[in-house]
Amino acid sequence: MSRFLFVVPPLVGHINPAVAVAAELTARGHRVAWAGLPRIVEELAGPEAQIYACETPTEIQRPPELRGVAALQFLWQEFFGPLAEAMAPGVEEAITDFRPDVVVADQQTLAGALVAERMGVPWATSATTSAEFADALASMPKVDEWIRDLLTGLRARIGDPGLTHDPRFSPDLVLAFTTTALTGEAAAGPQVRFVGPALTRRPAADTFPWEWLDPDRHTVLVSLGTANTDVGARFLTECTAAVRERADRVQTVIVDPGGVLDPAHDADLLIVPRVPQLPLLERTQAVISHSGHNTVAESLWHGVPLVVAPIRDDQPVVAAQVTGAGAGVRVRFGRSNRAVIGAALDSVLDEPQYREAAIRVRDSFRTAGGAAAAAAHLEKLAV
Repeated sequence: MSRFLFVVPPLVGHINPAVAVAAELTARGHRVAWAGLPRIVEELAGPEAQIYACETPTEIQRPPELRGVAALQFLWQEFFGPLAEAMAPGVEEAITDFRPDVVVADQQTLAGALVAERMGVPWATSATTSAEFADALASMPKVDEWIRDLLTGLRARIGDPGLTHDPRFSPDLVLAFTTTALTGEAAAGPQVRFVGPALTRRPAADTFPWEWLDPDRHTVLVSLGTANTDVGARFLTECTAAVRERADRVQTVIVDPGGVLDPAHDADLLIVPRVPQLPLLERTQAVISHSGHNTVAESLWHGVPLVVAPIRDDQPVVAAQVTGAGAGVRVRFGRSNRAVIGAALDSVLDEPQYREAAIRVRDSFRTAGGAAAAAAHLEKLAV
């Protein structure tokens, strides 16, 4: 029996794959513990989870107008960096008390990697977005250099200053929760294992009116995730208009956690703050999304094509992967109106090549092994 410590940020999309892998390891007889924000980890991993509390920065409100490089720099300077330094003492306490054989550090939770290396514990990377494999900063060397300088400073303060490798990528094992059917021939090192999405049962969402779904119409899911409520009102409003114009053949569920739309629950449109996404995707024919990696992976796991409207961060890279795989249509988040959104939706619903491509990605995901494959790779690292 081995011990595995998962170090995760306070971000649902990053914790969900780790929960699936942790459950698989537990089923194989291993011990699992967590370092992170207890409230979120317990909600997703369950009340029985052993959690070491870590401090996390107070909620960061990015100016909604930030895009591109400015948004990326803000994220690193105001969130990833402070998160690493805030979590480091809790991670050190967890390693000291739990004595893990392996630390599994989320790729953007740098405290896990840096503290593990300083304490001499083997560590693996949990890569919950495929954007890092796309070398997206190759055309922006100054930004890349700025991030590397930030990482060097973090290592000097909470890691081992004598080491030089990139803490976003374990030199021993990187678990990539995707496949090259989506990423293309990614620039991945030999330690990267493409295991596909790791999915598991989740705590039930608020009661969903399953009887509302009409089997004679296409079901469309619209979601911009939980971190984009500050910028989503205009786009969601245009989506609402686009799908209502197609109500003769489409019914739509819009996820609106920020309450930016007026609630609706009629024969054509359902607006709710949250949904049981995995079971709903089993009955969905198209998804309109911000191209967050979690939503994209779960949609394609079900063979559902997408309309992608990336906003910032890794989303443009993931959107390019979706269109490169032929599994969706990209629209501009800031400028697309109901006509553009509606035309893109018509394409993914009516033109068979998009669903065929989504099914090809689905098949690659399901043969990659998911949580079971990830657990097997971690077991080898622990030996």
